Amino acid sequence: MTRVWKWNRPVTVREVLEDLQRERSIAYTTVMTVLDNLHQKGWVRREAEGRAYRYEAVSTRAAYAAALMNDAWSQSDNPAAALVAFFGMMSEEQRQALRDAMRIAQGPQAAESHETPARATEERDENPHEKADGKTGRNPDEKADENPGRNPDGIVAENPASAEGDSGR
Repeated sequence: MTRVWKWNRPVTVREVLEDLQRERSIAYTTVMTVLDNLHQKGWVRREAEGRAYRYEAVSTRAAYAAALMNDAWSQSDNPAAALVAFFGMMSEEQRQALRDAMRIAQGPQAAESHETPARATEERDENPHEKADGKTGRNPDEKADENPGRNPDGIVAENPASAEGDSGR
């Protein structure tokens, strides 16, 4: 599949064979069998061209990766915790790519109608709870959030290290 995705066009067994033979010795029948198996599983479609077939990927590599992630996430007994752990494994570049992808997925209308918490705080004075009329949105007698590990939706953000028995304390 890597070769088919890399070229992003219909390929023949001969083309894949020649490319693979630059790295190792491999038989024509092996490549033909693998491409035929991929066709039978629905990963590639093929079209006859003379006595040969041209094989083309049914979906992109990105769509395949997304399906794998979705499958793994949906099998979790605690999807929110799985996502938090996954995000904790990401590099800063990956987190930025995630933010970019979320902006794209939400569309331009979402960007216009929703402020980011950072921007909303920057645009107000020092008190992040202050409303436009200068009053705070919280009762002055109300205590600060005593459970900072819980987000407003009630999802507990678990430390991936604590899941392994190391609470970091």
